[in-house]
Amino acid sequence: MIVCIAEKPSMGADIARVLGATSRHEGYYEGNGYQVTWTFGHLCELKYPEDYLPEWKRWSLGQLPMIPPRFGIRLKDDKGIQRQFAVIERLMASADYIVNCGDAGQEGELIQRWVMQKAGVRCPVMRLWVSSLTEESIREGFANLVPQDNYQGMYEAGLCRAIGDWLLGMNATRLYTLKYGNPGRGVPPLSIGRVQTPTLALVVRRGQEIENFRPEPYWVLTTRYREVVFTAQPAGKQTDTENANAEGNATTDRRMAFATEEEGREALERVKDAPFTVTDVARKNGNEAPPRLFDLTGLQVECNKKFGYSAEQTLQIIQGLYERKLTTYPRVDTTYLTDDIYPKCKGILNGIAPVYGNLLTPLRGAPLRKSKKVFDNSKVTDHHAIIPTGVPANALTDVERNVYDLICRRFIQNFYPDCKFSTTTVTGEAAGVNFRASGKQILEAGWRDVPASGAAGVPANEPDDETATKNSAADNAEERTLPAFAKGESGPHKPGLTKKTTQPPKPYTEATLLRAMETAGKMVDDESLREALKQNGIGRPSTRAAIIETLFKRQYIRKQRKSLIATPTGVELIGLIKEDLLKSVELTGIWEHRLRLIEQREYSPAQFIGELKQMVSDVVVQVLSDNSNRRVTFEAPAATPPQAAASQDEQPKQRKRVIRAGSICPQCGIGKVIKGKTAYGCSRWKEGCDWRKPFKQ
Repeated sequence: MIVCIAEKPSMGADIARVLGATSRHEGYYEGNGYQVTWTFGHLCELKYPEDYLPEWKRWSLGQLPMIPPRFGIRLKDDKGIQRQFAVIERLMASADYIVNCGDAGQEGELIQRWVMQKAGVRCPVMRLWVSSLTEESIREGFANLVPQDNYQGMYEAGLCRAIGDWLLGMNATRLYTLKYGNPGRGVPPLSIGRVQTPTLALVVRRGQEIENFRPEPYWVLTTRYREVVFTAQPAGKQTDTENANAEGNATTDRRMAFATEEEGREALERVKDAPFTVTDVARKNGNEAPPRLFDLTGLQVECNKKFGYSAEQTLQIIQGLYERKLTTYPRVDTTYLTDDIYPKCKGILNGIAPVYGNLLTPLRGAPLRKSKKVFDNSKVTDHHAIIPTGVPANALTDVERNVYDLICRRFIQNFYPDCKFSTTTVTGEAAGVNFRASGKQILEAGWRDVPASGAAGVPANEPDDETATKNSAADNAEERTLPAFAKGESGPHKPGLTKKTTQPPKPYTEATLLRAMETAGKMVDDESLREALKQNGIGRPSTRAAIIETLFKRQYIRKQRKSLIATPTGVELIGLIKEDLLKSVELTGIWEHRLRLIEQREYSPAQFIGELKQMVSDVVVQVLSDNSNRRVTFEAPAATPPQAAASQDEQPKQRKRVIRAGSICPQCGIGKVIKGKTAYGCSRWKEGCDWRKPFKQ
């Protein structure tokens, strides 16, 4: 008998259907020589400290650092998990061989390996590796099974990540809580994490930059000639934008400005009675490639900008679309496709044609474009970028439709030609003062003919606050079309001097914080540079959303409209941490890069764990040597007024009364309530949502 183990019941059902295992049993399907079972995510976890030594159960500075000689795993304390594991263990005990059908990623590999390790598997294990859950992909995957050992590096990287998080989290959390917290007084512990803490440091540092920012005045001299505004270029000042500050506090205006009002007034007096003369007209044609396909972080960023979705919400939505076979595997960190996907693209486009037919018409009758910026085997490791599968998308909720629409349109854009444009730069002078104006003209729209968003009521290309700041006056000027100018022409003009002040950096939003995590703290707009910096980002695409949510739950950060603000507790905690490796985004990014090298079998897991153990030991010594007797203050959430509390208590009762067929599922928030013979249920029951409400209770 061949035993297949999937990561979720819904995935198990899909695989069983394709394999012909149609007989349903408790915890598995059987038929056609296969038994298909499943996990519920993590059934196993690393052992608790007290599982190694009983004295480690008590929080004590004297017991730190806790470094087990050998790490072990345990089954989670959950009756449902234990019952399912018993089924898995029994099936695997009599298996001829096993097919690991877990999520095709680092975490999925770890989940399944731990279960098989706990079950004491001795038979051969093969690996199913698919990027979508369509019937075609599953059949193709089973036709090309490979030995599980081919993914040993991925398992070792996942194991090192888990051990690293245990070593740092367990030791540093206890250390800082006992040293600087208020343990035993109903106050939460001071949570420290390998990725969590550097991420918090980013938010804290940005808040300090804003708080310490001191605005500086500057003066911009402009003049209007032939209804075009020209900006003065003081001698010795930059005339381009190549060194623009990513935080948005250095602008083209500042670089083309006078430092003092006296200098500006003197220049104004010189030019106001002098004629304006055009000294040069330069035209340059350029091409703009379509925006890159989505990886998970890029999708989360875009959804936060356009729709205000949190990173966690976007992850849940795209995971649901994947499980419904509408999109490919979502937890990816590449924006490229492999060459073998290209022959399938026409079929995918035909699959989405009922909705996007008008956008596909220009692509008919000719081979699809194949760009190296899209199709590149060398840029794909585990999975390719997120794209639609071509399966018809029916009965989508509004939030699902928004996300699905972004993915489809981005996919279509990459088969359109580049956008062709012309940039015109006109320079002039008056009384020895140089002026400059630029304009951009779209010659051939190309991919820009495909709007980025077509969801009802959703504006296309809506910028977030930070992007809007960076692309304000100067960048908007680049988009204007200039009239025809001739070198040497001259005429009257209307100059003016405007006082402006430098602006502080913008607070992080979820979108910009995700980008900062991806690029080790560097706010990067350029797509090619961002791709290069990904190697040293912190966290994995699949975990960054959870990290941000953890910071909210720990009350280290809060949301102020779209902005993320560090709480006093978060600020104080980062202020106490002196060890760079605990809070430095750059250094933590290096550790993340080493995990990727472990996955590629280019770095030793033993060396990685050894370095972590040494780091933890050093941190303990350094913190214990601090005699400052400082404590972190913890601000509890504001008390809820009695009336408000009463109304909140009433809300669940009100929700019970309005549950009816067609309403949103109260459990998953995606599916719709359907009416059965004896109870209400969720329309996504095939996808794993088990919400059920009997008619009579």
